[in-house]
Amino acid sequence: MSSASSDHGVIVIKIGGSTLGEHDTSLSDCAQLQREGRQVVVVHGGGAAVTDWQRRLGAEAAWVDGLRSTTPESLEVVVAVLAGLINKELARQLQALGAPAVGLSGVDGATLSSPISSRIGLVGETPCCDPRALRRVLDADLLPVLAPVGLADDLSTTLNINADTAAGAVASALGASLLIFLTDVPQVLDGAGVGIDCLAENQQQELTESGVIAGGMLPKLRAGRGALSRGTQVRIVDGRQPHIVRDAVGGAAVGTALV
Repeated sequence: MSSASSDHGVIVIKIGGSTLGEHDTSLSDCAQLQREGRQVVVVHGGGAAVTDWQRRLGAEAAWVDGLRSTTPESLEVVVAVLAGLINKELARQLQALGAPAVGLSGVDGATLSSPISSRIGLVGETPCCDPRALRRVLDADLLPVLAPVGLADDLSTTLNINADTAAGAVASALGASLLIFLTDVPQVLDGAGVGIDCLAENQQQELTESGVIAGGMLPKLRAGRGALSRGTQVRIVDGRQPHIVRDAVGGAAVGTALV
């Protein structure tokens, strides 16, 4: 990716709870980019915190193909933790770093909506993004921080939406120039455990079918591939590396690029 390739346009950054640590620089990078006049959207996860709260309340988390299965009881925990605790804490941290953050969820402005999953409960597996609320926040020179819960298409319930899937939908709807997935590994790995600089669709399919790519990497790659098909550049990078967000935005060959 050349440095000019992401000089303009919206940057969508998916932050997972597992990548946010005491020495993490991702939020400070986001704040600096926003101060420089870039339009940045943060989409966050927080699955570990949801699982922790489920355990505290005596419920066990269940997973299917890297996606959390969600019952009516667990949905209450998901919404409270993601749209409440985590969303507001990230907004607070960004404010402390000098960025005018606005915490939202996909329910607000019907930003994220989806049919209800037929296999994993109250989950929106195929979300669509209505970007109007996000655009208004961006046009006001604010930094939106989006929690991955949304609406059922028929408005009958709130839905849990995988944060990677949500980030892909947001990037596609906004016509983002760049989508960055922050994770806790340096790169996507091949069957021999070697990092992949550029991941083509046929290689991704082979590694998925053979089980090399599994778990939480699956929704990242599915969502990234969808955004790539709409002209967004996509990188999966190690959020633990100092200033990895700035490096990726600046065009450095970091992590794994989808091609």
